[in-house]
Amino acid sequence: MDSANLFQLGTGLETGAHAEDTSGPHVPALFDETRDDHFIRRDGDVFAGTHLILEVVNGHGLDDETRIQQAFRDCVTDCGATLLHIHTHKFSPQGVSGVAVLAESHISVHTWPEIGYGAFDVFMCGDADPWRAVAVLKRHFHTENVRVKELRRGSGLVSDHAAA
Repeated sequence: MDSANLFQLGTGLETGAHAEDTSGPHVPALFDETRDDHFIRRDGDVFAGTHLILEVVNGHGLDDETRIQQAFRDCVTDCGATLLHIHTHKFSPQGVSGVAVLAESHISVHTWPEIGYGAFDVFMCGDADPWRAVAVLKRHFHTENVRVKELRRGSGLVSDHAAA
């Protein structure tokens, strides 16, 4: 495999990340009062992030890679997130898969345009509001039928007192 293929796969790319420190216990750092944890506190719950499972039903333009990329960008902007990278792939004869990597996590999709269906995931932590993506997807894919399920990722792992 040549270096162009390695780049395409994402292998060997410099991310600015550092190797994980495995030298000692990590849980106490969670309780450091100076730590900016980005945990979400809502309704007495503390959790890492909101993960929305969104189903676009009777959508239009779900075979258009450019439209999907723009929908990702508009979701990022409207939700108050930070875009790091977008990668999409157009299938033949139809369908698109893609991911927008965010500082706050990700947005992903796989589409079945022949039936007007798009399966989106929007997972965000911190101050970003993934619920704003619903209106963006309705607008971009010309449908009012967007089904949503919410998961609170990491719920119950950290108490509000410990994370404060």
